Amino acid sequence: MSRAVGPYSPVRRVGDWVIASGQIGVVVDHSGTATLVEGGTVPELRQALQNVAEVLAIEGATLPDVVKTTLFLADVGDFAAVNEVWIEYFTDPDHRPTRSTVGVAGLPLGARAEVEAWAYAPVV
Repeated sequence: MSRAVGPYSPVRRVGDWVIASGQIGVVVDHSGTATLVEGGTVPELRQALQNVAEVLAIEGATLPDVVKTTLFLADVGDFAAVNEVWIEYFTDPDHRPTRSTVGVAGLPLGARAEVEAWAYAPVV
């Protein structure tokens, strides 16, 4: 699981809502060192979405529970490739989360993509 790169929580539950802080495409090794995956936007986005899934799971939520996302891209020219990855992770075309996509000048660790997610996961 990725860890926060700053003084904030990677995930919080507030009632039935679970909010995942922005996740980038890093993997954490056994020593706790976070390394950005190689290959650019597509592999980074896949890892970022995997990281979102992992932090949501801490609070009992899953990707199908996600209703709102914000995607930050270093290059909005990657938009079409991003959409292809998106449907790999959010498979139900009738229940994909809403998404805002924002072009940015820079992201932590030189990442190409970052994903924030809000999930609705009622406490049982």
